[in-house]
Parts: sequence; structure tokens; C-alpha cells
Amino acid sequence: MTTSIKDVARLAGVSVATVSRVLGNGPVSPALRAKVEEAIAGSGYRPNLSARRLRSQSSLTVGLIVSDICNPFFTAVGRAVEDAAYRAGMRVILCNTDENPEKEAMYLRLMQEERVSGVILAATRATAARLDIAALGFPVVMVDRAGPGGGDAVLLDNAAAAGQLVAHLLEQGYRRIGGLFGNTSSTGAERHAGFAAALARAGLAADARFAAPSAAAAEQAVAAWLREDDPPQALIASNGLLLLGAVKAARALGVAVPRQLALAGFDNDSWTELAEPGMTVIEQPVDAIGREAMAMLLERLRQPERPPRKVVLSGRLVARGSSRRAESA
Repeated sequence: MTTSIKDVARLAGVSVATVSRVLGNGPVSPALRAKVEEAIAGSGYRPNLSARRLRSQSSLTVGLIVSDICNPFFTAVGRAVEDAAYRAGMRVILCNTDENPEKEAMYLRLMQEERVSGVILAATRATAARLDIAALGFPVVMVDRAGPGGGDAVLLDNAAAAGQLVAHLLEQGYRRIGGLFGNTSSTGAERHAGFAAALARAGLAADARFAAPSAAAAEQAVAAWLREDDPPQALIASNGLLLLGAVKAARALGVAVPRQLALAGFDNDSWTELAEPGMTVIEQPVDAIGREAMAMLLERLRQPERPPRKVVLSGRLVARGSSRRAESA
């Protein structure tokens, strides 16, 4: 026999309205919430979230939850998502999490309260590992970072792109190559794996460091690294903010690029072309990532039962002066 919301209310000894507030993350005391959740678990009740979304007319709103809106990569992806949503007659709610799992959880609850049609999410590894999309009540498309259980996602081929950078530096004659990677997302881990594998194929050790994905953290980490007795000849940074921090550290210490330190990284941000001698980067297809994520979400809304789909896109190597072979390297 199917359990109803009235059955849950009777079991918990509360009103149907109270059960509804718990299900919608409304204002309920912690003790009462725990009582209702225990009744839900004990009764096996599963809310008809699709019907609730239809009743609330949520189909015009999409949530976009990114880790750092100051990161030009997410700014560009967000613009592409908004353009695609506008063409589809939908609005976008933008949330910035600062790579903080607590903020991610808070904004996912907000998306439930707002009855959004779906969410495009760039999650930390901590959130991705425990994300239960079915329990959220709306479809989720992961962007830039891998999600749980092979769900819908639009990603860069991170390992291959990191391998491209290593191969480029090897072609320039560098052998002592270091890598600086973000420590909060699957993206940094995948790029580290590609970096290490490419160096292993060349019979070289992979000297890698990890830092919070910000320019300030990278500047501090790279400055300390360059002060060591045997610093790298070349350095790969796994995103644009880390690359910016590496450039700042080199300049602060008077380390000449590329004569004393070759630099390469990810994200073809506008500054990378203007900063002398020009930064070698992997250019990500940011417009395609945003458009594909929105298209995938709309497809999921039209076909809720279709199998999960993952789109993996390729980056483009843009070689500039920062990785040019220096005679003294």
C-alpha cells in the first residue's frame, strides 16, 4: 500500500503542514524536524517531487552554483549558461560557494526551497562524494567537476590536457618540471594524474604541490618552492588563478620567465596574453561547456528517465613565450 503524507503526519503526531515544511526545508524546530524525518524513514514515504515542481510552476528557473565567480573560467561559463537559458525562456539563480562544502549544501537547500527546475553545479570533491541527486528533487548537471555515480556532466579531458602541457615542456627541453594543483576539486586531481602519467612515460619524477585554488595561496606556495635548494626549471599550474599566483611569486623574487623558470597553465584569460612574455596555456572551450550543460539540463527535463550522459571536451594548447626554451634552463 502506498504511504501518503497524511500517514507520515499521523505517525509523527504532527500536522500535514508541518510535514510539508520539513520536506520543503521550511521553518521547523530541530526536534520537530528530527521527529518527522524519523517518521518518513520508518514509513518508507517518498514524496512526488515531480508533481510538486509542476504545482509550483518551477520550470522557468535554473540554479547555477559555482565555486568562485571571480574566476574568469566560471564567469565565462556562467555567461554561456545564462545566454542559453534566456533563449529557452528560463531565468538563472547564480550562487557562489568559495569552494566551501557548507555553502554548497546551503545553496542546494535554497534551490529546493525555490523549486528550481534543475541545477548546474561545480562542486567540491567533498560535496560530489555525498551528493544524492534523487533526494534533491531536481536534476543536476555537473560542470567542470565530475559528479557521483556517472551522472550528467560536461567536463574537460583534464588528464589529456595536462599531458599536453607536459609534452610541450619536454619538447622545449625541460626535464625538472613541477606542478601546482588545486586541492578542493576533482579537476585538480585529474590534472595531477595526467601530469604524473605524462612524466612517468618520459621516465621522469613528478614533483607536485597542492594549494587552495586562489592566486594568493599559489603565490605563497610558489614563493616557498622557488626558495628551495633545487626548484623546478618549469612549472605547470592547474588553473588560471594558480598561474596568476605563480607569476606574482616569480616577479616578487626577481625570477626571470622563462630564463629561470618556464611557466604554463590552464585558462586563456585575457591577462595571460598581455603579461610578458605571454603565458602558455590550455584554452578551455568555455562557451561550449556552458551551452552543453544547459542543453543537457533541458534534455533531462524533457526525458527524466534517459540514461546519464557525460560530455568530455578537448582543450587547445596556446604556446607563448613563458614556456620558450631558455639556454640556461
